[in-house]
Amino acid sequence: MKKFLCMFFSILTLGWLQISHQATHVEADENYYKNQWEAKLNTLHTKRQVIIVTVPTVRSYKGKLYSYEKMADGNWKEAMPVMKAVIGKTGVSSRKIEGDGKSPAGKFMFGTSFGSTSKPSGMTWPFKKTTINDYWVDDSSSSLYNRWVTVNPTTKKTWRSAEKLLHPLYKYATVIRYNDDPIVKGKGSAIFMHIWKNENSPTLGCVAISETNIVKVLRWMNSSKRPIIIIGTEAQIAGMIKN
Repeated sequence: MKKFLCMFFSILTLGWLQISHQATHVEADENYYKNQWEAKLNTLHTKRQVIIVTVPTVRSYKGKLYSYEKMADGNWKEAMPVMKAVIGKTGVSSRKIEGDGKSPAGKFMFGTSFGSTSKPSGMTWPFKKTTINDYWVDDSSSSLYNRWVTVNPTTKKTWRSAEKLLHPLYKYATVIRYNDDPIVKGKGSAIFMHIWKNENSPTLGCVAISETNIVKVLRWMNSSKRPIIIIGTEAQIAGMIKN
């Protein structure tokens, strides 16, 4: 019996040590990337708020969201704790096409935020409340491709497909300005940062985080600080952080 108990506690101790080591390793990785981004962000002379969404590989959909703000002394500091994020179900690509299930890799400005409810208190970023008449056209053959349109219910729609913007996952969301200047037909549309279903459910190409976290992010965003979002793998992002 004594021998069995010794073996049992040895197994428990070994398991605890392995879990502790894994947790320490994850924390070390996060600290490494936080420090790496802070150092590289010094090249962004015209921006003062940056969101970085990174995934381990180009085929991953589970990632992390980092947020940084440039302080009065000129140094970049982490703005909020690291957040879990999900992206497109087939990963990330710098050559995204419509319907491929990928999130676009790159550096992007934000457009307006929007939602099915009232603007969160304390939020200064532009916000539009959506209705049943609001759509984002994803039909690449339409002249309205990759645009927000508000239609009269009695008017015939001039596209074959569009995202309804009055949607539970868009209770709070913000436009990621991908493929909008100029708009290229078939390059991808309707890329937002919005609420996730859960941390195990990828998107069709957007970035998604928890409802609690997206409200935090929207309250933090400040137009005078020209926030941007950078999406990609660690290697891709390291090459994107320039001006």
